[in-house]
Amino acid sequence: MVQQEAAVGGGKAPAKLDAQVLKIAGVIVLGAIMSILDVTVVSVALPTFMREFDATYARVAWTMTGYTLALATVIPLSGWAADRFGTKRLYMLALFLFTAGSGLCATADSINQLIGYRVLQGLGGGMLMPLGMTIMTRAAGPERIGRLMAVLGIPMLLGPIGGPILGGWLIDAANWHWIFLINLPIGAIALIYAWFALPKDNTEPSETFDFVGMLMLSPGLATLLYGVSSLPEAGTISKPKVWVPMLIGAVLVIGFVFYSFKPKHPLLDLRLFRNRNLTIATVSLFVFVIAFMGAGLLFPSYFLQVRGESTLHAGLLMAPQGIGAMLTMPIAGMLSDKIPVGRTVPFAMALIAVGFFTFTQVGPDTSYVVLCGSLFVMGLGMGGTMMPIMTSALKTLTHHEVARGSTLVNILQQIGGSVGGAVMSVILTSNLNDAPKIPGAVNPQTKEPLTVADIAIASHDKGAQGAQIKQAFGPDVIAQGLKFVADSFASTYWVGFILVLATFIPIAFLPRKREVSHLNDDVDAAGTPAPVIMH
Repeated sequence: MVQQEAAVGGGKAPAKLDAQVLKIAGVIVLGAIMSILDVTVVSVALPTFMREFDATYARVAWTMTGYTLALATVIPLSGWAADRFGTKRLYMLALFLFTAGSGLCATADSINQLIGYRVLQGLGGGMLMPLGMTIMTRAAGPERIGRLMAVLGIPMLLGPIGGPILGGWLIDAANWHWIFLINLPIGAIALIYAWFALPKDNTEPSETFDFVGMLMLSPGLATLLYGVSSLPEAGTISKPKVWVPMLIGAVLVIGFVFYSFKPKHPLLDLRLFRNRNLTIATVSLFVFVIAFMGAGLLFPSYFLQVRGESTLHAGLLMAPQGIGAMLTMPIAGMLSDKIPVGRTVPFAMALIAVGFFTFTQVGPDTSYVVLCGSLFVMGLGMGGTMMPIMTSALKTLTHHEVARGSTLVNILQQIGGSVGGAVMSVILTSNLNDAPKIPGAVNPQTKEPLTVADIAIASHDKGAQGAQIKQAFGPDVIAQGLKFVADSFASTYWVGFILVLATFIPIAFLPRKREVSHLNDDVDAAGTPAPVIMH
């Protein structure tokens, strides 16, 4: 078991986050920034990977999917590993794996190598957020958990703002290798910072590890998400490479659900779902992540494939979303300490829905003022949605339940992101595959017939290839193709918009009365924190 002192003793925690909490927060935020920035940086680099490695979009998308699969596999183990080895040791190991994986990614000379190294990155990145949430929630105490979540929201802000811009600039100014090399100095600084800032681990003999649960849950999540993520490449659920791993994964995960109520200390404690607030908050977050994150990954793709923007310009055009979130997230954090989230989150979701609707109407020449304004409005809503929902999920847990609760939240978030990304990619790919074919025109590599969508996207090339395509096919064919591609994106965004509206159903059940925090229930009358079992 791991024993740590609560930041709050027997009395009331100070209203503000003190210097010690902020020092620890700096380590956690730095690690989270690396992890989240890496996801958004890679999202704008996918067209570059297609060109550099001569691969399809569905293939290069595995550079993101492989990372997510590793996250989903390792997150369930993080609670037990923290219990066994201590949060400081484990957090530093996660930082090292992520940084080492980044360095290896920069050396990849094939798409398969890059995917493999991204998996190694994910093994480290998967532990950063649940461990960070656990460390910070305990350090801040229940009275300050809303402001704490606002601090942890900083990476959520910097991801949408800095990731696409940084990735676009590095690719345009240097090459794609630098989107990974940039993590090396940041990772080294974070490791040194963690060594000095995080409190020393005081470990005792750990609980028995749930090997049976691990053999069901981790492989089950990995194979289930592998099948789901294979959908864009396969194009249909009927292919064995899709439904076989999905079926095997689903059987293992369902088996774990029934098994997890038997052992005293299961790998993932589903008994926590007896807490109504945790259940409602995690369901709300799960549906929201499927809708918003899935479609959100396609926003940069619209600017790249329809509007022909460079990766840097696509990143800059995404910045209003992060700026909007930057304005509302600190306010939402303070409000969630005072006002029940059930009274604020629906208004934030309404902003997201209003902004999202614009993208269901996109065309090949939709005004950038309208699009950037919509992204800004969505950012305002996002800043008032994600962190308050997470606050609601963790606020009524006891001190020793926080690690298990944050693990549940992170697993559902990763599954939701994977499912959302796969579903949106399948819909977009299916729409693009229906584009009219050009008689007599074939792809020289694949020998497949070329469509007006292929020609339109390829015409954005700034080099000789783009000029040849424009000369060979003429403006009418290219205009037809751009209209078709824009319509394909709009149809996909309609699905995302409907899912956003569906999110209003679970958030309608979020608490509308002040929640009673149990985070100090493990502190005795003398103000001494009881041993905290991290599982």
